[in-house]
Amino acid sequence: MTSIHDLTRDQLAAALEGEPAYRLNQLWEGLYRQFLPVSDVKTLPAALRERISATYAEALVEVERVQSDGGDTVKFLWNLVDGGHPIETVLMYYRDRATVCVSTQAGCAMACGFCATGQAGFTRHLTAGEIIEQVVRSAREARSLDRRIDNIVFMGMGEPLANEEQVWQAVERIHDDIGISARHLTISTVGIVPGIGTLARRPLPVNLAVSLHAARNELRDELVPINKRYPIEVLMNACREYLTEKNRRITFEWALIDGVNDTDRDAEELAVLARSLHPTAHINLIPLNPTPGWPTKGSSKRRVAEFRDLLERFGANATVRQNRGTDIAAACGQLAAGQPVKLRRPRD
Repeated sequence: MTSIHDLTRDQLAAALEGEPAYRLNQLWEGLYRQFLPVSDVKTLPAALRERISATYAEALVEVERVQSDGGDTVKFLWNLVDGGHPIETVLMYYRDRATVCVSTQAGCAMACGFCATGQAGFTRHLTAGEIIEQVVRSAREARSLDRRIDNIVFMGMGEPLANEEQVWQAVERIHDDIGISARHLTISTVGIVPGIGTLARRPLPVNLAVSLHAARNELRDELVPINKRYPIEVLMNACREYLTEKNRRITFEWALIDGVNDTDRDAEELAVLARSLHPTAHINLIPLNPTPGWPTKGSSKRRVAEFRDLLERFGANATVRQNRGTDIAAACGQLAAGQPVKLRRPRD
């Protein structure tokens, strides 16, 4: 099924054939400036609204929304109209901005053991329209509170670069149709090297975040299984290619796991990798969020602070990310859309 947000402007014009030319602008304004469902675009005649709605429905059916942090974090659970598969989106309000964390797949095939999405397994890729609609529906919610969306992070369910073509179509349309600058769009990856190469050759200078989590192959093979195909040295070369093309600082994401990747040795190895890139990679630290399928726990606040200080002593820049939505399973690594997860045995 083709949803309303899968249609480009040219395709929507074709769907409006026979209507006055100005109807396209009215509908486009309603969809991507006012973030309305077609049925609420009152500048269109009722009969036209009914025809478009019947032919091109929205792709997401809201099942549930839950809030945390005094309403500043909102997690949406959707069912996809095409197949009924569940996905999740997180909307986060900050004092000076609002960010949407979008999913790019229903599930994930990367099998990172500490991530709830990876524990649940892969169902299918999302279309560009299904990704865009997450932004539109979140913007609709924000607009109701007189807030606007400033940043989009492709860090929800799924591996964005395993679905690069649809993700890039979504990026271009979020940039062109909704008007969010490429510098406010961040694509995260566990290290799909061919995808990083493709992204480097794409025209818009989006931000790249690498979910690193370990700085030596032996440990990263265990935490992030795709490392067995694209080991760290290959991944770093891909990052250098991206920097050559874009000159945009790369971010390393690091979920701190108690006794696993939070040692002094880990800090020194991570700093060496960060400094090997020019400009030096920035490091985002976050204690591992609890998931039902991973038996270990996140590092303590004290150890997180010590690890950050070690990184800075070793010449790397690091920020401890604010944990948002942990209590509603909306935080980094917790999105599973209610799907059953596979349990992992504790590490020896």
